[in-house]
Amino acid sequence: MLGELAAEKGVTSAQIALAWLLVQKLWIVPIPGTTKLHRLEENLEAADIILSQDDSRQITQVLETIKIVGERYSPEHQARVGR
Repeated sequence: MLGELAAEKGVTSAQIALAWLLVQKLWIVPIPGTTKLHRLEENLEAADIILSQDDSRQITQVLETIKIVGERYSPEHQARVGR
């Protein structure tokens, strides 16, 4: 779904994902990692992508169908949370 939306807008799936994160809440700041300048520039361009309310709703609906399984952290790392 992200690939289709990205193709329609002439951008990458990663840019759509970042653009979606940016419209969720004002305090959400995605921190994508890269070692390549062209990827950094691509990531920054995501801030200029305008997603309609329908685009955002569709992405959210697709995400809600994904079943999350497993723990977020290993037991060793979970023991360090909140320290």
